[in-house]
Amino acid sequence: MAEKKIKYLKLNDIEAYRISFALSNYVWNIVIKWDHFAKRTIGSQFTDAIDSISANIAEGFGRYNKKDKIRFYRISFGSMYESLDWNEKAKIRTLTSEEQYNHIYTELKKLPKAINSLINYTNTKLRI
Repeated sequence: MAEKKIKYLKLNDIEAYRISFALSNYVWNIVIKWDHFAKRTIGSQFTDAIDSISANIAEGFGRYNKKDKIRFYRISFGSMYESLDWNEKAKIRTLTSEEQYNHIYTELKKLPKAINSLINYTNTKLRI
C-alpha cells in the first residue's frame, strides 16, 4: 500500500509573494541610484512600502491561525496601494523612466488578484 505524500505549501509557492519580492528588488535597484535628497525623501518611503508587501505576506505565512494569517495578507494590500502612490510620485518627479514606471505599475496591478487568491486559499484550506 503506497502512502500518500502530503505536499506542504512553501512561501515561494505563493504567487503574490514571488511577484512582490521580485518587485521590491527591482525598485531597490532603481532607488539606490538616486541622489541623496531623492533617496532620503521618496526613495526611503517607496522602498519601505514596496518591501512591506512581501514582508507582510511572509509574516502572515508564518503565523499559526487563519485569522492572523489573513490579517497580514490584508495589510499587504495597504502597502501595495501606498506603493502605487510612490510610483506615481517618482514618475511625476522624473525619478523613474517611463519603462520603469510601467513595469512597477504592471506588477503592482497583478497583486490584488494574487493576494485575494491567497486569502481565499487560506480561508478554504485551513481549519484553524
